[in-house]
Amino acid sequence: MTDLSPGAAVPAAAPRHDHAILGHVVVPDRVGVEGLEGKWAPDWEERRLHAFDRTATREQVFSIDTPPPTASGSLHIGHVFSYTHTDVLARFHRMRGAKVFYPMGWDDNGLPTERRVQNYYGVRCDPTLPYEGDDFVPPHAGDAGSVRAADQVPVSRRTFVRLCEQLTAEDEKQFEALWRHLGLSVDWSHQYQTIGRRAQKVAQTAFLRNLARGEAYPAEAPGLWDVTFQTAVAQAELEARDYPGHYHSLAFHPVAAQDAAAGAADVVIETTRPELLAACVALVAHPDDERYQHLFGTTVRTPVFGVEVPVLPHEAAEADKGSGIAMCCTFGDLTDVQWWRELDLPTRSIIRRDGRIVDDVPAWITTPGGVAAFTEIAGKTTFSARAAVVDLLRESGELLAEPTPTQRKANFFEKGDKPLEIVTSRQWYIRNGGRVWEQPDGLVRDLRKELLDRGDELDFHPDFMRVRYANWVGGLNGDWLVSRQRFFGVPIPVWYPVKEDGEVDWDTVIVPEESALPVDPSADVAPGYTAEQRGVPGGFVGDADIMDTWATSSLTPQIAGGWLEDEDLFARVFPMDVRPQGQDIIRTWLFSTVVRSHLEHGTLPWANAAISGWILDPDRKKMSKSKGNVVTPMDLLVEHGSDAVRYWAASARLGTDAAFEVGQMKIGRRLAIKVLNASKFVLQSSGDPAGAAPALDPSAVTAPLDRALLAELADVVDGATAAFEAYDHARALELAESFFWTFCDDYVELVKDRAYGRGALTADGEPAELSEAEIASARAALWLALDVLLRLFAPFLPFATAEVWSWWRSGSVHEAAWPTSDALRAAAGDADAAGLVGLLATAGEALSTLRKVKSEAKVAQRTPLLDVELVAREGAVDQVVLADGDLRAAGKVTGPFTIVVGEPVGADGEPVAVAVVSSTLGEAPAKG
Repeated sequence: MTDLSPGAAVPAAAPRHDHAILGHVVVPDRVGVEGLEGKWAPDWEERRLHAFDRTATREQVFSIDTPPPTASGSLHIGHVFSYTHTDVLARFHRMRGAKVFYPMGWDDNGLPTERRVQNYYGVRCDPTLPYEGDDFVPPHAGDAGSVRAADQVPVSRRTFVRLCEQLTAEDEKQFEALWRHLGLSVDWSHQYQTIGRRAQKVAQTAFLRNLARGEAYPAEAPGLWDVTFQTAVAQAELEARDYPGHYHSLAFHPVAAQDAAAGAADVVIETTRPELLAACVALVAHPDDERYQHLFGTTVRTPVFGVEVPVLPHEAAEADKGSGIAMCCTFGDLTDVQWWRELDLPTRSIIRRDGRIVDDVPAWITTPGGVAAFTEIAGKTTFSARAAVVDLLRESGELLAEPTPTQRKANFFEKGDKPLEIVTSRQWYIRNGGRVWEQPDGLVRDLRKELLDRGDELDFHPDFMRVRYANWVGGLNGDWLVSRQRFFGVPIPVWYPVKEDGEVDWDTVIVPEESALPVDPSADVAPGYTAEQRGVPGGFVGDADIMDTWATSSLTPQIAGGWLEDEDLFARVFPMDVRPQGQDIIRTWLFSTVVRSHLEHGTLPWANAAISGWILDPDRKKMSKSKGNVVTPMDLLVEHGSDAVRYWAASARLGTDAAFEVGQMKIGRRLAIKVLNASKFVLQSSGDPAGAAPALDPSAVTAPLDRALLAELADVVDGATAAFEAYDHARALELAESFFWTFCDDYVELVKDRAYGRGALTADGEPAELSEAEIASARAALWLALDVLLRLFAPFLPFATAEVWSWWRSGSVHEAAWPTSDALRAAAGDADAAGLVGLLATAGEALSTLRKVKSEAKVAQRTPLLDVELVAREGAVDQVVLADGDLRAAGKVTGPFTIVVGEPVGADGEPVAVAVVSSTLGEAPAKG
């Protein structure tokens, strides 16, 4: 694995470009950023500029576990933001000599795709229907907008899956076009789909191996259930949202004869879910709560339904909430599940998967009044059942006060709009440290600690994101639920035998050979059976569930890296170097990928995790599709240019939220245009009418100002390199950009006369003669600086830098080597000893003061200064002297140019390095 630590040696592999200079400089008459994407993106693809080198050894490779965007709709500006961060990293390492493995995947299975297909085509899946045939035409094709659920036409599962595949294929084409326009340096020959055959084989193989090792298991257990989407929901997919409700004060009655005879007080509980009263299995209070300690071990009778339940202590009860004692129902929330499990309580579920109350009166309700009461709520929705139970409580006098409004926290599926219910169902789980794992040999494996240790091994960028991983793993309260009751996804690859009495033997799992994968148990025949035996006594049934989308996405390093199918590739890229991703899916994608790699390979899936921040709208709220405040990016890319949008994205550090700012994109566009224009000047500054390009000869740089430029540029190169190695691309851009504007505004203005062979003006207004060495020094410094700056900007502004490079170089700037400081420092010499440190800034400030004299006099900058007296700080005097000739030429000084030592101050009274004491303006030159 490549050592990316600061100061580490660069891999031995060299870039392909040899930096050969063209014989002539060919610069367009007019330059601009318009159309550069259409010019260069196809050129890169035609030349396979970003293709992965399959001959590279693992030590030479930098591999990226690229996030597969959800192919169910459209990309938004948040995608552009985070994927740009990855691309600048890829481009940097490619220029450093690494062989970059940069694939692209498409996350196209799961609920988002199903919802999009339902709305787009106007269909819904009914797995009981027969296949309609390949010629089936859906009622809509996106032209009718979102189709209401009531108007969606039922279709078979096979047809529904085919439509899902069809639509995602179209979405992926649009996504790829946008990514290419943005300039992602992806190797497009390495693509995958999370529903594709390769992904299915990887996901099913990993699952079956988890099963064989005891890491995957089925269980009949209470779980979170979305009644709208009719599927189980994992802990990682939860969102806690405020939900309006009411507190209801209910009276539970003492059961013990002596208490009843003595008129013992009722026990008062407050609940927001009275519709679950028939599912109550206990009352629970904190063991230290003196109000209820005398009740522990006794029983009470529920209001309305008359069911006897115990009163029990548990530390999770909140003494300061409501009346301090709560009813435990199976199941109202996750605390109920905890109490049910830890207090060994019975299961009395009354809510069906469709969110309605069961039709039959439960066996535990035996009193005539209770039976009659349950009949009133049977089959109702939870909302209607709540109203009915409240009416019954009023009638019985057991509602002690009218309900009072409140806002309660309820769990929602992140993609749903109704509170989740907890229902008991048979699901598949993968162990993730959330529960104690006792192995067949009786030993307890501390998987939680193992995964926390893996988190300690992983380098997070920024490091403070590490705590999110640790907090998630430490707070897990159950294993990873990986089965979903949906249709478009990777099937759970198992079958079950059907007993002779027609009952399914759920405890016996039939698995396929790995060589047979991928399989679809709903269509493929179980090993050892025939198709005619499906669903009949003595036959088999297939598992109807699919895997959670994260169960496939957690294997993206294996899928992209060719595990099981291309072991040669896998050995060259795995474990990968970096996983770039958003902070909000550390608990899902990052953690689940660590789990799968730890269980299957005994290692981390990558060495680094690069965590992007969020994009915030003008109100400082996170942008997301669900909030409806996202911005689609293609119009922005066309309006401002891809380099400009990339500049905005790359200006944000990892882990830092960034505002969506068009203004920042305008700054990026200005920078890209300036790169083109400044480069045009530099490349035309040789003075050779034939446009011959001088050699990039550092030894030709002899003038103090030129040496000072290269000394500062060497510092920028070292700083930018160190920043990239530390995953701080924003700092690398900041350093390059800051130097670039100094280069343009100060250095170029100071030396352009010398570069054109013109010395400072004499008293008669004619330029003095310069030596060939002075001219060559300026030209060499300009060209060397441009060469380095283009390479520093290449990861951020790939299109503008590619354009400029083509004016004077063979190959591509993106094949060029990342700059190093050695040659620059050698050319600069001992900057400290020569007084060059700060020389460029001092000279630039002196030039600014000369320009200010003319600006304040409202005359053209070409107006000569007949004499000038400057005052400079003691350390700056020598530096002004070193730049004397360039200052005279740039400032059009024709007469005496004197400098005195002093303490100059600016117009605001603050100390400055240089200021004008006196000056005399000459006659302004005629226009033209």
